[in-house]
Amino acid sequence: MVSVDLRALTQPVGIMRVMATITTCLCFVLVATVGYNWSPYWAWCMFTWCFCFFFTLLILILEFTTVSQKLPFAWDDFTAGFAILACLLCLSTSIMYPTFFTCSTCHRQIGASVVSWVCLAIYVGEVVFTRLRPRGEIIGFLSTLPGIMKMLETFLACLIFISLDSSRYSRSPELQWCVAVYSLCFIFALLIILLTLGQLTTRLPFPFEIPVIVYNILAAVMYATAMVMWPLYSFYNTKRPVDCERVCWWDKLVMVTIMTIFNFLVYTVDSGYSIYLVSIQNTQGAAAPEPIN
Repeated sequence: MVSVDLRALTQPVGIMRVMATITTCLCFVLVATVGYNWSPYWAWCMFTWCFCFFFTLLILILEFTTVSQKLPFAWDDFTAGFAILACLLCLSTSIMYPTFFTCSTCHRQIGASVVSWVCLAIYVGEVVFTRLRPRGEIIGFLSTLPGIMKMLETFLACLIFISLDSSRYSRSPELQWCVAVYSLCFIFALLIILLTLGQLTTRLPFPFEIPVIVYNILAAVMYATAMVMWPLYSFYNTKRPVDCERVCWWDKLVMVTIMTIFNFLVYTVDSGYSIYLVSIQNTQGAAAPEPIN
């Protein structure tokens, strides 16, 4: 039986979600009225605002109708993780769009840029409110440091994908290896997020932490190779063209290089932290007193 819960719209988090829905829609409308742009960064900005608008509105509807209480996965974990992801997405668009697509006389573009920063502030506020819980209370995987790092890894991979140009790596086996690294790591990180969010890890016949640690270490090593090979084979005897505009193919190569370095660092920290957590659990398990018969 579906009922109505007005608190989904009147509580502070609900009010922030309503404001986020309005601001993301406003950003999309302002940019759409300017006209289409063939840049992948423009498409990324539009996707971000549409994605955040759709899922924020969906969350509002599901909580208002109390359908969220009947879903077969950790709803609080999903909403907290989405708010963090929305912060990352809005941060990227708030930097990317004004950098590449605004000018001193572009009033609608400037307006969209300002509203995007407002939207980022709203999602940051939602993250703060969703994490203000009693000490010791854990929402779920996506609200923990390993979950946040997993979302950051997939987010940085998406920035890499929108910066890739097939004409630049299609004839180079070394660069194709780098693209394979980005793709494989993205797929497995997303799979880990979905398995954990769907609470399917407890049904596995082995501890889920062990394959995750192995994956994190392998991903860090693979990204280390890409971190060396991508700039080495991309910029060899290649300088920035004189006629390069605000963003051209050379700038995209730089973007991929920077994001590769960042993702290598995130995977390295993720690997070390995962090993630390498992070692702490093993230590506490070994130190536990034996039951008295």
